[in-house]
Amino acid sequence: MKRAKSEGNDWLRPEYRRSDLGELVRGKYARRLGESTNIVVLDPQVAQAFPNDDAVNTALRGLLELARSSVRVPRRSTREPAKRAHGN
Repeated sequence: MKRAKSEGNDWLRPEYRRSDLGELVRGKYARRLGESTNIVVLDPQVAQAFPNDDAVNTALRGLLELARSSVRVPRRSTREPAKRAHGN
């Protein structure tokens, strides 16, 4: 059998005062939560290609590896630069 909810539970106890609780602020931690999360919303067409977060991460890791392997670091020449002719 369910216990009847008393109306007295909806109010603060007599020893508590609303002023003791301080100012209420809506969304007090929303900015902090937004800064600490890394949520990305995919376009519907892209989301169809990736069934879950593991598939997205695997694809992005593959793309990073491909990008790293295709970057060619320019080599510095060990030869002295050719002297220019001053023919003015």
